[in-house]
Amino acid sequence: MSQVIACIDGSAATVAVCDYSAWAATQLDAPLLLLHVLDDKRYPTATDLSGNIGLGSREQLLDELAALDEQRAKIALQQGHGMLESAKARAREDGVATVQMRQRHGDLTESLQDLEGDTRLVVLGLHGKDSSANPQLIGSHVETVIRTAQRPLLLTPASYQKPGSVMIAYDGSATTQKGVQMMAQSPLFKGMPVHVVMVDVDTVDNREKLMWAENLLKSHGHQVVTVLRAGEVEPTLHGYQTEQDIDVLVMGAYGHSRLRQFLVGSTTTAMLQTSTRPVLILR
Repeated sequence: MSQVIACIDGSAATVAVCDYSAWAATQLDAPLLLLHVLDDKRYPTATDLSGNIGLGSREQLLDELAALDEQRAKIALQQGHGMLESAKARAREDGVATVQMRQRHGDLTESLQDLEGDTRLVVLGLHGKDSSANPQLIGSHVETVIRTAQRPLLLTPASYQKPGSVMIAYDGSATTQKGVQMMAQSPLFKGMPVHVVMVDVDTVDNREKLMWAENLLKSHGHQVVTVLRAGEVEPTLHGYQTEQDIDVLVMGAYGHSRLRQFLVGSTTTAMLQTSTRPVLILR
């Protein structure tokens, strides 16, 4: 699990994806793979229209339609290669020593699954090419990738800001404790202040869970702030992030209790829709 993968699709977030990927690759001292996937549904490698009603006997029209699809796919491939070359040059300027490029036909989720064995982090835009014009829509592939990927995902907004602080949504469950352990041991946020935020009632048990997280992070050299607040999960987390001007929100893909409902329900979509800063999803 060595490389950082940047998913390049030509959306408004592509430049930010490249910059966040370069930052992550530098922090992790890892090679960077720039990945562009041509969706077979939009750019099929071969088109068979013979079964379409009304077209079966019109061979010339079928040939012309197939040729048009082939030309569209070829242009999309060339355009993707150009994006990858530009992203590679930008990553090199950002100081990444090892940058590779890869183009594939198929599905993004399946492509990432094929590459999981040598992946440390996947970076992709919150708003894909089809949703760039509407900030209230997350990319069509994002939710699927979140639910299927087995590697951490860094979801980026359309603009880049070098991270200087981070907060983790924490509920004291085994899943979020694992997330704290991953953060403590990873060089991704080395030297940054870490805010551990629990949205729940103020109890002795919750205070003890926060103290465990604080002690673990401090033992790995982090400056730590622990916070316990009541309220609804999404507005409370976003409110604290805005109040403290925190650059990156970290959460687990699946949790328990209140966070479980938050992370697997409609609130997840709301959280991502309203996020203007990167969100790191841990597995």
